[in-house]
Amino acid sequence: MKTARNVAIILAISGLVYALPAAGLAANTLGWVIGVVFLGALAWFVSRLYREYQGQLFGLGDRARGILYGSVAVALLAVTATDRLWDTGVGVLVWFMLVGGASFGVFSVWQQSREY
Repeated sequence: MKTARNVAIILAISGLVYALPAAGLAANTLGWVIGVVFLGALAWFVSRLYREYQGQLFGLGDRARGILYGSVAVALLAVTATDRLWDTGVGVLVWFMLVGGASFGVFSVWQQSREY
């Protein structure tokens, strides 16, 4: 019964978005606001993690810390450029290479930190 109610709510909302004028704009605006809130929460979470583990990050050494920060920067670049990169076949390949390289960098630094 609960599932049927949830499906009915989703159908009603989608019917309103379809039928009402400018409801699509409102839905896009709401999606944008949710995205901004999510990215803000993610930035806050990352800053809290950085403050909590700052001593361990500085204990990694300059090379490992550079690899970690560079990998995070490359991953952020790949995520922000996803729409443009996925427009072409070569772009998809470049996107996977960027994400794979960034993942490998983070994994190698994590593995190095666990060796001690």
